[in-house]
Amino acid sequence: MAEKQKLTVLQVLPALESGGVERGTLEVGKHLVEHGHRSIVMSAGGRLVEQLLREGSEHVAWDIGRKRLSTFRLVLRLRRFLADNKVDILHVRSRMPAWVCHLAWKGMDPGNRPHFVTTVHGMYSVNAYSAIMAQGEAVIAVSETIRDYILQNYPQTAPDRVVVVPRGVSRHDYPFGYRPPGDWLAGWLGSQPQLANKRLLVLPGRITRLKGHEDFLQLIATLVADGHPVHGLIVGGAEPRKTAYLNELRVLTRKLGLEQAVTFTGQRNDLREIMASSDIVFSLSTQPEAFGRTVLEALSLGVPVIGYDHGGVGEQLKAMLPEGRVALGDSATLAALTARWLDNPPAIPKTHPYTLQNMLAATLAIYTRLAEADR
Repeated sequence: MAEKQKLTVLQVLPALESGGVERGTLEVGKHLVEHGHRSIVMSAGGRLVEQLLREGSEHVAWDIGRKRLSTFRLVLRLRRFLADNKVDILHVRSRMPAWVCHLAWKGMDPGNRPHFVTTVHGMYSVNAYSAIMAQGEAVIAVSETIRDYILQNYPQTAPDRVVVVPRGVSRHDYPFGYRPPGDWLAGWLGSQPQLANKRLLVLPGRITRLKGHEDFLQLIATLVADGHPVHGLIVGGAEPRKTAYLNELRVLTRKLGLEQAVTFTGQRNDLREIMASSDIVFSLSTQPEAFGRTVLEALSLGVPVIGYDHGGVGEQLKAMLPEGRVALGDSATLAALTARWLDNPPAIPKTHPYTLQNMLAATLAIYTRLAEADR
């Protein structure tokens, strides 16, 4: 046997359209291939499949994430697939695929089946359906907040099976001190003339009641009333079922007299450039975030972040910019800190532990530890 075992890893998720889970799946797949392992991803497909294949992974197009009883017909087929492909690691990232995979896995010979790994990406509703995500031989939590969620709500989970692997960003993609290219700046300012000579405050995130948009609007109103030349950018799209809430926010904007001080950009593909051009980025979710990736992205760029001190956002700020933490709902401190930073921005650390390389190395280490236990 070779000194270093070559692994076959199957990652399973509903689809490969967009999102943080999907992006992480591609990142792990690419890392596996670069280290000589075989990477397979099973999903219903999507626009990211082309990139996945280009980076050396294989894709198996099964609609394994559809929430209907007929999906369980895939169990026997998957069991054969796992055996035929000699899969070493079966890594599931979503609840419905996890149920199908677990049933297939449980029916295999324990001495000749892959190791079952789950990643808990969010604080799912606590019930029997969600409990499957705590059934992995290794359960990856994307933050300490998620680890606590798992152990508190699924106490049958052995603590030593839960491993915290925080999400990470590439320092190549989010270099410290990054400034957008001139052509982007010209196009941006040309299409957004209302931003001229303004201090830009950015709230990234999809339009939903949990993201703190109302608190952000109240903050802008306070700063404008105090004479600060700020402009608030709400960067994120609204799904069709969230259109009513978006309209509520527009009504509140008019009620606060902020039509000239707030812009709803809708969904953008240049959030990195927008954040790099801003003075402060905010994370004001009223419910704790599992991780809060935009906080990490902004800080990696060297942009100050102010956020509510709970969940994964609080964890990141505590580690990277503790003075950016504000108690949930403390509007007075939020406004005072923002005003102070507009005049005297804080120093942002140039290095941090939340790198993509650390995330990938930790994930591969979990795979290797499980596989080598069999040798």
